[in-house]
Amino acid sequence: MSFSLSSRAPSGPRRRSLLVGAAGVGLLAGCSSGSEGSDGGSGRSELERARARAARDSEGLVDRYDLVLAAHPDLAALLTPLRAEVVRHAEAFGGAKGAGAGEASASPSGSPSSSDAPSPSGTPSSSASASSAPVPDDPRAALAELAAAERTLADKRARTLLRVPGEVARLMASVAAAGAGHAYMLTEGAK
Repeated sequence: MSFSLSSRAPSGPRRRSLLVGAAGVGLLAGCSSGSEGSDGGSGRSELERARARAARDSEGLVDRYDLVLAAHPDLAALLTPLRAEVVRHAEAFGGAKGAGAGEASASPSGSPSSSDAPSPSGTPSSSASASSAPVPDDPRAALAELAAAERTLADKRARTLLRVPGEVARLMASVAAAGAGHAYMLTEGAK
């Protein structure tokens, strides 16, 4: 009995395999970085600083989503679910980013609108300063800039996860993989 193979070969790696591969690399790095219990007092404070930075970065990205949504409300179908995930990422890292203009019904937390809320650190992070940049008039350019912000943050998290222990490294890897997926979806949306 012979089995025939399809003559159509995949043109490249699939999205799912890329995301799973990125998450797997992060998990391996997270598992090999040691346990959280082996950290001394200074390791714990560094861990808390890393979590706080990750939360601030996600909050800055939420601000950017809000600006793009305000400038291009016709992109809400694409951006609102992605923005909601970024809000969850901020919360997972300990941030308190509430619902802003783009997600009024998803979280009744009553926190201030993201465009009105100051950065919790007092110092602007790279994503917070990027969120104050003007939004391009062209929706495709706005999506491309948002994709670049997601990609930059995902890369930053991939580098950071090598310096944090266990659970935080796994969380960082997962959120970095999600950010890479967001960047892909935004890039495809800009085409």
